[in-house]
Amino acid sequence: MLDDVTQDAQALAELAGKTMYERDPASKGLGMTLDEIRPGYARMSMRVRPDMLNGHASCHGGFIFTLADSAFAFACNSHNFNTVGAGCTIDYLAPGREGDLLTAEAQEQALAGKTGVYDVTVTNAEGKTIALFRGKSHRVSGTVVNAD
Repeated sequence: MLDDVTQDAQALAELAGKTMYERDPASKGLGMTLDEIRPGYARMSMRVRPDMLNGHASCHGGFIFTLADSAFAFACNSHNFNTVGAGCTIDYLAPGREGDLLTAEAQEQALAGKTGVYDVTVTNAEGKTIALFRGKSHRVSGTVVNAD
C-alpha cells in the first residue's frame, strides 16, 4: 500500500500532467498522448503519419526529437515546479516508419537544486529502440498548477 506522501506526489504529478497537456497544442497537434506520468517519469506515444516522413520514407528526426522532448518536459514538470529544458542530445539508432506507434519513456536520473537530468528512450511497437535522448532541466519560478 502506498503511503500518503507517495499518493499525494502521484496525484500532483497526474494533475500537473493533465494541466500541461491541456495547454500543449504542439504535442496534441502531432497526435501525441500522455500515457503515464508519475514523479520524475512520463511516457508518451505518437503514431507516425504520412506527413511526418522525410525523403527516405522514414520518420523525420525532428518529429522523433519532438516526441522525446515532450516526454522529457512532462517528466521534469511532474513535481509541479515550472521547469524548462536547458540542453539536450539525441542519438538516432533506427528509423521510424509510417504507421509505427512510437513511445518515449522519460526517466529522471538526477535532481539537485534547480537542475535535473532525464533520459528518454524512444521505441517502436516491437520494442526496438529508435532513439536515445538526454535532457538537462532547469527549474524556473512558479508551479504548473496551484496545489493549495
